Amino acid sequence: MSDIIAAISTPPGQGGVGIVRISGDGSLGIMKKVFSECPEDPAPRHVYFGHVVDPDKTGPEAVIDEAVFIYMKAPHSYTCEDVVEIQAHGGPVGMKKILRTVIRNGARLAEPGEFTKLAFMNGRLDLTQAEAVMDIISAKTDLPYTIAESQLEGSLGRRIREIRQGLLDVLAQMAVNIDFPDEDIEEMEYDAFVSDVSREKENIVSLINSAPAGRITREGVKVAIVGSPNAGKSSLLNGLLGEERAIVTDVPGTTRDTIQEMMDVGGMPVILEDTAGIRDTQDQVEQIGIDRSRKALERADVVLFVVDGSRPLSDEDREIARAIRQCGKEERTITILNKEDLSALSGEADIGEILDDPRVIQTSLLEGKYLDISVEKVSQEIERMIFAGTGSQIPSAVVTSERQLDALERACEQADSAVRMLRAGEALEICELGVHSAYDILGEVIGEEAGDQILDAVFSRFCLGK
Repeated sequence: MSDIIAAISTPPGQGGVGIVRISGDGSLGIMKKVFSECPEDPAPRHVYFGHVVDPDKTGPEAVIDEAVFIYMKAPHSYTCEDVVEIQAHGGPVGMKKILRTVIRNGARLAEPGEFTKLAFMNGRLDLTQAEAVMDIISAKTDLPYTIAESQLEGSLGRRIREIRQGLLDVLAQMAVNIDFPDEDIEEMEYDAFVSDVSREKENIVSLINSAPAGRITREGVKVAIVGSPNAGKSSLLNGLLGEERAIVTDVPGTTRDTIQEMMDVGGMPVILEDTAGIRDTQDQVEQIGIDRSRKALERADVVLFVVDGSRPLSDEDREIARAIRQCGKEERTITILNKEDLSALSGEADIGEILDDPRVIQTSLLEGKYLDISVEKVSQEIERMIFAGTGSQIPSAVVTSERQLDALERACEQADSAVRMLRAGEALEICELGVHSAYDILGEVIGEEAGDQILDAVFSRFCLGK
């Protein structure tokens, strides 16, 4: 008999409903112990209402809570084992009492991600689908959620299996040639192997190329708001968020540290980072914020360079422009020429002197009629830059983790090595090794060749109860 595991499967804190999930061959036995009204032979997938009780107590003191019980018989459950869910009131005290009672009556506390790990071990999910479960839980906007749902349906796993099948066909044909060493292998056979392995290598490369999109949809587009003191950076952040998140004053250096907030742009999570002005200062605390501003600029996917258009370009403006160029972010920079409600002393031509081919938006970020128009213009330009050349369409088979990317890059190297050896006319026994390695490494992505170390790394980032 396998272990019986149990955990609270709803978030900590108060809620209308809380769920304790139990999985294992003895789950039904525990249900019969702690469910006072449990029928002798409960029907799978039926809902039963009654009371959770502590079987070690009697009378009213035994009752813990009213609850709904659902029994799911193996293999028709999330883990492919017998599963019982107890749905009670969502208070933390009641949930903990129910879980403690379940554990005292034969279960043990589940490890993080152990329910999903069982689903994987029992063949219900491949490893990419298991990772998609956590991506669904952590998705903050529509686009990463949609991609994670597609991964859960098996889009990436199917693509990996198709590539592996192509390599397996090559390996089978190589084996035939190797098994008949007396036959001369014609040059056309080598050409065919080169063509077939190269095709699957290019398929691997196409998945590798999806990794940046996968990272962005999972982690969000990092947008750094940079500019000299009092240019309007904090006003822009507040306007984009629609709330007063950053303090706005006329005092230079008010923003001493970076401030991070998230917004939704076209279904994509966008992480806005308001930074301290980049300038020379003797204030040690402000200098720390300035150093962090430079780091935010380096890691940004998009830069919003806010310039006060009511004054000539300052030394700080020029210093920030140099920093943008040094980071190679010119093509990913949108210049916000702010304060168009005042007399203009800087314009697009001036920006062109410090940045090549700048994208410039004229704004006024004062509270009032201009703010909404300005924020809309900036939001639209951010969206155009994020989805430049792709529309809002991202392929469904997307690499969404560093683990997947690492395996694909190693598989690509092995396939490329096999192609080079085939072109050089090396013995098939040698060429076959690279093809076989690529096949095995791709198996790591979907979990068919994954060892305990890989599985532990994947499931350790899951929450309890999932």
